[in-house]
Amino acid sequence: MRMTSETRTMTKRMFRLIPLMLLLCASGPDLRAQGSAGSAGKLEPRALVDFPTAGMIPRGSIALDVNFYRDGGIDLACAVGIFERLSAGLSYGGSGLIGAGTPVMNGTPGFTIKLRLLEESVYVPALALGFDSQGHDGYNRSLNRYAIKSPGLYAVFSKNYSVLGYFSLHGGTNYSLERSDGNRNINIFAGIEKTLGPFLSLMLEYNLGSNDTGNNALGEGKGYFNMGLRCSLGGGLTLGVNFKDLADNGGNVTVANRTVQIEYVRSL
Repeated sequence: MRMTSETRTMTKRMFRLIPLMLLLCASGPDLRAQGSAGSAGKLEPRALVDFPTAGMIPRGSIALDVNFYRDGGIDLACAVGIFERLSAGLSYGGSGLIGAGTPVMNGTPGFTIKLRLLEESVYVPALALGFDSQGHDGYNRSLNRYAIKSPGLYAVFSKNYSVLGYFSLHGGTNYSLERSDGNRNINIFAGIEKTLGPFLSLMLEYNLGSNDTGNNALGEGKGYFNMGLRCSLGGGLTLGVNFKDLADNGGNVTVANRTVQIEYVRSL
């Protein structure tokens, strides 16, 4: 996997954001710990960048997620912790909602449900099964799919280790129901999370993209390599900044696709 000079520069700029993110996390340690980032975080990360982890929201809690992406796009999502091991939610949005032009809304509302089958132990990772029909980075009506296909049916494991804070491994497989391009392949994804102090985390994610290849695909067969920073701001609020497709799998992107996300979790 090779990065262009533009994406190398963008990656360097990403790491320069770390001092800024630390500055944003500069008050109230008890409140800051209520987010999902950093070694002091009280909430489990439920996703890396585009793909889920085995993390859950607490029973009786509600999670609101807002994702801002290119072309003035916004996706809104809401999930509820039904039981300790079961959550479900809905999402909707579209591109062109910010700025001029006619918005292009997602084809249908997204639906997600996640069930954690195994809790993590010393030798066994947490294991979750789920379904998520919400894709990413905008809906293409002519192709009847998202730029980044939704996970669809998936299985994912997560394992945490104490290494200068926490070091977490995540990986899984998924089968997207977005198959209008004729690709019905099973996909594989993996990633890591590394805490950078009490309230900041670094995410790395690789999506093999085996379900996005062929004559009608948007990908070029290199897979999607994504990076992100998460900062717990307090009161259940976490801010995220992502740099996506650093390997330029999209083919016509000269710089990384930058997105911003906001997570808010509170008890009902």
